[in-house]
Amino acid sequence: MLLFGGDYNPEQWPEEVWTEDVALMRQAGVNIATVGVFAWSDLEPEPGRYEFDWLDRVLDLLHEGGIKVALATPTASPPPWFTLAHPEALPVTADGIRLSHGSRDTYCVSSPAYRAAARAVAGRLAERYAHHPALAMWHVHNEYGTDCRCDVTAAAFRLWLQKRHGDLGTLNEAWTTSFWSQRYSDWAQIAPPRATQYMPNPAHVLDFRRFLSDELLDGFIEQRDLLRAANPAVPVTTNFVQGGWVSVDHARWAEEVDVVAVDHYPDDAGPGAEEQTAFAADLARGWGGGSWLLMETGPNLIYTRGRMHAKEPGRLTRHSLGYVARGSSGAMYFQWRQPRGGAELFHSALVPHAGPDTPVFREAVALGRTLRTLSPKAADAPPPAASVAVTWDAPSWWALQGPGLPAADIDYLAAVRQAHRALYRAKLQADFVFPGVSTALGDYRMIVVPQLYLVSDEAAAAFRDYVAAGGTLVVTYLSGIAEPDTRIRLGGYPGAFREILGVRVVEWHPQAPGTVITLEDGLAGATASAGLAASSGSVAFSGSVASAGLTAERWIERVETAGAATISRYADGPMAGAPAITRNRYGAGSAWYVSAGLTDDSLQALLRQVAAEAGAEPVLPGLPSEVEAVRRGDLLFLFNHGDQPATVDRVTLPPGGVRIRSADGVEGPPVGRG
Repeated sequence: MLLFGGDYNPEQWPEEVWTEDVALMRQAGVNIATVGVFAWSDLEPEPGRYEFDWLDRVLDLLHEGGIKVALATPTASPPPWFTLAHPEALPVTADGIRLSHGSRDTYCVSSPAYRAAARAVAGRLAERYAHHPALAMWHVHNEYGTDCRCDVTAAAFRLWLQKRHGDLGTLNEAWTTSFWSQRYSDWAQIAPPRATQYMPNPAHVLDFRRFLSDELLDGFIEQRDLLRAANPAVPVTTNFVQGGWVSVDHARWAEEVDVVAVDHYPDDAGPGAEEQTAFAADLARGWGGGSWLLMETGPNLIYTRGRMHAKEPGRLTRHSLGYVARGSSGAMYFQWRQPRGGAELFHSALVPHAGPDTPVFREAVALGRTLRTLSPKAADAPPPAASVAVTWDAPSWWALQGPGLPAADIDYLAAVRQAHRALYRAKLQADFVFPGVSTALGDYRMIVVPQLYLVSDEAAAAFRDYVAAGGTLVVTYLSGIAEPDTRIRLGGYPGAFREILGVRVVEWHPQAPGTVITLEDGLAGATASAGLAASSGSVAFSGSVASAGLTAERWIERVETAGAATISRYADGPMAGAPAITRNRYGAGSAWYVSAGLTDDSLQALLRQVAAEAGAEPVLPGLPSEVEAVRRGDLLFLFNHGDQPATVDRVTLPPGGVRIRSADGVEGPPVGRG
């Protein structure tokens, strides 16, 4: 069964509204509601005094309506009485400021008082509801990621460092503490990274983010184990959230949850929202090993930088089915009913302030019918199969947010998104692989490696074996630069990949914003049917790359070839005439190096051609640019993201519409703008 529903906050409403809510949920086809995420002060209004009667009535009412419950532990938002009694459990910033109560996430995860209070409320919920007939899953906490730099955190950080490094000598070596006289002679000298005179030690900063990920995970596991012990048959999860501020390595966390559940809110009102939807879904599928659940998204609003954009009719449906097509077990939203007050009083909702007689609710009702039609075929279908993959590594992201880098605009997330976006626009289904967690690279015909800054010896060996066995690797600048502790690999960049790439980079030349560098346009000419020539020197492209030319911005490098063939040279700028893109045969495979910050169109053209050489095929050849195709098992999802009708294989897609085909025909009527 595909899940359909979202966060329900009955504690914010008088009881007479609850009956209306359940009736509307039944009308929309909602079959699951997340309850209790921020209800700690209603569940435990005073220390040790619990009020569950209202929650009993809510769960019973939902059960009578045929609606399952994802019951949350409310520990992301401690109540006022807790912070008044335990001010030491309030988080401290890097500037040494202890924050005050007044928002969510005002806790220090290392605080013994907080951890004890969290276990207590989770344990009482487990005792009371572990066998309630409405309970479908446990939802622990909410969007883990809170940061604290207090003295309690410092003590926990030191214990973590001792486990990771063993002794101070090893830590001093890993952190290069001889630089700026930072050598530690006692564990007590180490604190979390705090505001300092100039730049902090990047290895110190990175290890602290790793610590935070593990410390938050310990807090999750404490609650998870209590809930599992009460009823092992009920799955336990938490909702992963992305953001540069989030010190959580989700690829590692995925091993500790029963269901990978993800919150995703696109922030682009244009076509980027659809590209971001595909990116988030493919990444979540990678974390979940194929299976995952969209736990939250905005049903009727896109939160751009500075404004809320109302989704056009049909966009809620396209986004929701886009997640399902890419492996989600359903579509859930924040939130069910738009609140009358509070910090998020204008947040997106299925039932807005105007009530159910609104476009968003009518579209939700139609979407509910579509999801019921798809169940159980889609729910039981295997996830999409991809022949290409992109690497993802949270520590590399964190390291590239650190101090002392050669350019202020380095953006790991943007680089990974760009690589995925290029494959998306080339109509290639992509998976994600996680070399920092697992060295298993699968049977992909092509793997793209954008800015994989930290690479272990084990991961480097796995990439070498992958290429030697016949794989195609595309590595971008800022990859393979450092070991996992941020120490630079000597001998020239990109250290971990020099052997398979057959190149040596000796200088970086970050470019000023707005600078455009042209790569030579003299690339026309046919290539051998087996692919590009293996000899050194210049090699000619065929097809779109040659005809369109290539442009770059932000970044160029001085590349020396050491066995690799030069595919394209810089045509102007400080590197004019030097290699820009290279290709090296290694064993039975090939490894490409992209030293330039290619623009979107150029990267798409390049990856399209490399994928074709590698034998990676689009999901459905010949698609119009506005149409997206995703195959999940026997189901083929066709999305028209354009404003005009489109015809694909004799199937007409209305503007903004979706068609779902199966091996035995078309599933249901076309879904379009209403």
